[in-house]
Amino acid sequence: MRPNGRSEDRDGAGAGAARRAVFAPVDTRARVDAVVRRIGDAIELGLLADGEQLPGETELAGQLGVSTVTLREALMALRQQGLVTTRRGRGGGSFVTLPDAPPEERLRARLADWSTEELRDLGDHWAAVSGAAALLAARRTQPGDLRPLARTVDALAAAGDPATRSRLYGRFHVELAAAAQSARLTREEVALQTDLGALLCLVLDEPDHLDDVADRHRAVISAVQDEADERARTLAETCVRESVGRLIALRLGAPDRTNEPRPEEDTHGQEHRARGGRR
Repeated sequence: MRPNGRSEDRDGAGAGAARRAVFAPVDTRARVDAVVRRIGDAIELGLLADGEQLPGETELAGQLGVSTVTLREALMALRQQGLVTTRRGRGGGSFVTLPDAPPEERLRARLADWSTEELRDLGDHWAAVSGAAALLAARRTQPGDLRPLARTVDALAAAGDPATRSRLYGRFHVELAAAAQSARLTREEVALQTDLGALLCLVLDEPDHLDDVADRHRAVISAVQDEADERARTLAETCVRESVGRLIALRLGAPDRTNEPRPEEDTHGQEHRARGGRR
């Protein structure tokens, strides 16, 4: 059973938890890189909106647990990547700049850097994280916590370009971990999007597949709402395995598989499909 909580609608609680994870203290190792990755990931996922002003340097450094010198170096790196713009004078500060969609050629080259074994291993890890998040969300979340996920799925289904779809896909899994009330799982989901998030652009350009992805994500929400923890975990794992399986098929240069029968809704079906492509 879920713990007793306040009965009023807590709309936005999941999104708020995801944003809090963005500004939680970073690891002590390679702090400049950690800050760049944390904020850069959040921008790529759309957790920080285009044009949004970041907190002041002193405040942001305190939230991230780093010195202002470290923060300034990180902001400089983010400016060089085109993710942040800094304005001087009254009304100035650091502002989010949402990047344009990466060209398909660059994404395909990035995909080619991964071996199929590495992709499968990363997919297993992602499935385990999302599955655990879904299970805990089904046990812990309150009804209002699910509104951000429902809005994200609706936006995903209506998105007109693969780059937006990939950001919304990643945002869903981050918000799912936030609904599980786990800061560590939320940070792990954000980190996973760095490795795979942009690559999803390559497999989210087919309308039929997009409908399938949206239906799977709605099924996860329904299972969480019903407190069906094991079903929620299985569905979340399957969502991830399906997408990674398509990336592996693309990496192998396999023919289009959109017209194949859908696999069973279990935690292994998509992995079997990916392996089948190698035979």
